[in-house]
Amino acid sequence: MLVENLENTPNPLDHIEEIISSHNWDYNRMTDDELVVQIKGKVCDYRLMFIWQENMSALQFCCQYDLAIKAKNIPCTGLALMEINKALWMGHFEVARETLIPSFRHTCLLRGLGHHTAFDSIQDLVDISLAQCERYMPVFDILSKSENADIQTLSLAIMETQGES
Repeated sequence: MLVENLENTPNPLDHIEEIISSHNWDYNRMTDDELVVQIKGKVCDYRLMFIWQENMSALQFCCQYDLAIKAKNIPCTGLALMEINKALWMGHFEVARETLIPSFRHTCLLRGLGHHTAFDSIQDLVDISLAQCERYMPVFDILSKSENADIQTLSLAIMETQGES
């Protein structure tokens, strides 16, 4: 059921274009309601996708990794996803069945937010999502490269660490 009587919420993809421009990232505005950007993270490249659903004042966000999980590691992937998602307070990770590409997804409801509030919320969404993707990259890297990933090895990659090496 669609929500009725929504306030006229401006298209947040315009705000996203401002954020992208401030980072000098290349992007493609597919339609008025879809935007895709390729970026380099600290450890890999990402494909960010934004889809605006005006009828719900909702912004769907997806951050895809540039790797695919090996099919033989799918059972272990499911266990790893459950552990990772249990620790998240915003969004979730998933692996597309068709492509086996892992991604982080989140949907924001933006009805009633002012220009600056929406801009700040979207900037936070991008920053937090990229931090989560970087944080769990070792897990997905193991699942994409290992011939026989096991949950014990993945639990070490999932474990929260202190500092950097």
